[in-house]
Amino acid sequence: MNKMVMIVYNEAIDAEVMEVLGQGASKNYTKITEVYGSGTTSGTHLGNDIWPGRNNILYVSCGETEAKKLILDIKNLRKILGKEGIKAFVLPIEETT
Repeated sequence: MNKMVMIVYNEAIDAEVMEVLGQGASKNYTKITEVYGSGTTSGTHLGNDIWPGRNNILYVSCGETEAKKLILDIKNLRKILGKEGIKAFVLPIEETT
């Protein structure tokens, strides 16, 4: 079954996230840059003087095995980066056209 891995992360760690993605040979992705939001552990990012910073989002379409590896790679990256914000979510793909 195909999966969609959604990775939301602080734009400051874009190079590190893209390196992890490249190591897994993931070629099917969509990247959305300069997004805003608020999270319980990551804080608020609105790209202004009061709430500085922005996030990026990666959507990675892959098989179940690759999704599990990517989630593990993101967990390892979180251990290395400490407080820099990064989260990953796995969603089922029910249909594609």
